[in-house]
Amino acid sequence: RNGFACVVLSDVLELVQFLFVVTFSTFLLCCVDYDVLFATRPLNQSHVPEHTKVTLPDAVLPAPQCARRIRGNGWLLFLLVLAGMVWLCRLVTALRRLVGYWEIRSFYIRALGIPADELCNHSWQSVQARLLALQRRQPLCVPRRELTELDIHHRILRFRNYTVALVNKSLLPVRFHLPLLGPVVFLTRGLQFNLELLLFRGPAALFQNTWSLRPQVKQAGTRRALAQGLARAAVLLGVANLALCPCVLGWRLLLAFFSYAEGLKRAPGSLGARRWSLYARHYLRHFNELGHELQARLSRGHAPATKYMDSFSSPLLAVLARHIGFFAGSVLAVLIVLTVYDEDVLTVQHILTAITLLGLVVTVARSFIPDEHSVWCPEQLLQRVLAHVHYLPEHWQGRAGRAETRAEMAQLFQYKAVFILEELLSPLVTPLILIFAFPPRALEIVDFFRNFTVEVAGVGDICSFAQLDVRHHGNPQWLSGGHTEAPPERQAEHGKTELSLMRFALSNPRWRPPPPARRFLGHLQAQVTRDAATAPPPRALLAEGPLAASLLSEDSALAPEGLVASVLVASGLVARDPRFGQSCSTASATASVLASLRTPTGTLSGTAPPGQGRGAPDSPGEHQSPEERPALSESRLRSLSRSALLAEVASAEMSLHAIYLHQV
Repeated sequence: RNGFACVVLSDVLELVQFLFVVTFSTFLLCCVDYDVLFATRPLNQSHVPEHTKVTLPDAVLPAPQCARRIRGNGWLLFLLVLAGMVWLCRLVTALRRLVGYWEIRSFYIRALGIPADELCNHSWQSVQARLLALQRRQPLCVPRRELTELDIHHRILRFRNYTVALVNKSLLPVRFHLPLLGPVVFLTRGLQFNLELLLFRGPAALFQNTWSLRPQVKQAGTRRALAQGLARAAVLLGVANLALCPCVLGWRLLLAFFSYAEGLKRAPGSLGARRWSLYARHYLRHFNELGHELQARLSRGHAPATKYMDSFSSPLLAVLARHIGFFAGSVLAVLIVLTVYDEDVLTVQHILTAITLLGLVVTVARSFIPDEHSVWCPEQLLQRVLAHVHYLPEHWQGRAGRAETRAEMAQLFQYKAVFILEELLSPLVTPLILIFAFPPRALEIVDFFRNFTVEVAGVGDICSFAQLDVRHHGNPQWLSGGHTEAPPERQAEHGKTELSLMRFALSNPRWRPPPPARRFLGHLQAQVTRDAATAPPPRALLAEGPLAASLLSEDSALAPEGLVASVLVASGLVARDPRFGQSCSTASATASVLASLRTPTGTLSGTAPPGQGRGAPDSPGEHQSPEERPALSESRLRSLSRSALLAEVASAEMSLHAIYLHQV
């Protein structure tokens, strides 16, 4: 969160914002004379000229009258007292967190040797390396002499890994089939807060503290009693949410109005922008992936996902939108011309309202009109999305152009307007989910925590999926056949274990995986090498693509992004080009570039294959000829620091691995 000063300022301003919303709303409700403001009655009864200008102070009631109106409204007094209690609770929480923030600041300065003003110059890997070195000099974790990168991620992401695994195994009640709407996904911040309260942080939670489960959870004989207690707690929490629903709903409406009303007037199309849903942030998240790493990956995938969703259009809606836009635009143009000719037109009642609404109609209508120069290529666009988000359902393969695929993608990549609507409906829907949908799954959830929890010395109880153990949680369909002993019920879905292992190994090159994981990574590299032998050299693949000249030029923002984009068109081009004597599938083209990406230049020996550790001797990429290395421009390499270059190459390599694993 960018340092101690930013964190404290953010918390203080959030408290001020709460007071402002409550105070301003009370002022608008009780202290404004709307009859004067709207000029529905004269300013006073004295002899005043008819056209006297009304000022804002004239529309504000005197303080004694305002106070009487507040005291005379019992419901308003009750809501103000409730708001005051909530604000005091938030103040106490902020003060407690402030103490923790100060301790973290002191730890960074004294123990890690990172002053506050230099924090922005350090990457997470740099902080992590200093923490591991400190553990060796002065043990912070007593039971373990040495910690690994995986141990640190387990402690930071203990609860988050459980949540990601619960979504992966479809145990959380977030997917529903409604009679008229069909399959829907509903996960909001309010519902997430209540689920975390039930499972991790509440008085009836399965965790007794921040690092260990209750002893009863690990005993098979108490599973039904625990499930009944968890279901009862969910119902009580749902009833409490239902009782507070009017207050929470009113607060959400006020906050949404103050947050989005001005932006909607200034840019009506902003609600048509898309964002990754909260469900997508759990479904697409790797095990042991930190928040800033997930955000960076989804941000890279935002543009390709937008292009994919925008490539769909309804011809019927397009025809209607063109004509509606024409009608509304014609009237809007006349009003604008009249306003320019004589500004007194603005004094006509509701003229500004008409101009605003007509502008909104025109903007919405244009959003349904497709670009006449667009090219229909959904499969390639979806592959570009996959390159960054790493997870897509298997049944989407070859069905990128289907409306069903787009509808499912819309659950992950939703309109901002849908996000706001879901958050507004959350106080109404969350109690129903807690009361009716959660209790039937309580026994399965208790069994999940018992069956998929392991205790690690110095770390505590963690989700076993987060250990990235291919032998116990691998899926044979994702190249872990022969390396896994897991029955189907213990396998992670969608290749989550394999892809999470690959990402963690690439992001933490000094990490030494356990033997089963190392064998899987070695098997994967061998498979890549075999497939690469059936494809042309990477330099030829990247140079022959029509997008290569622009994507790999020195003006390119990210050269690795150009590698990913070029690979996606390489297979079809090579297959049709007579200069190549062999066909090339997407998997082979990806493998060819992957085999050469282990060392992008002869001077960069730190990017060894995953699992070998940094600086591994005789890395295959160190002895490649220039013709076999990817086309990363020298100016691009010189412009980046070593850590930034390693991060870019690791990101590109993970993108290519995601494409490759989904293909094979």
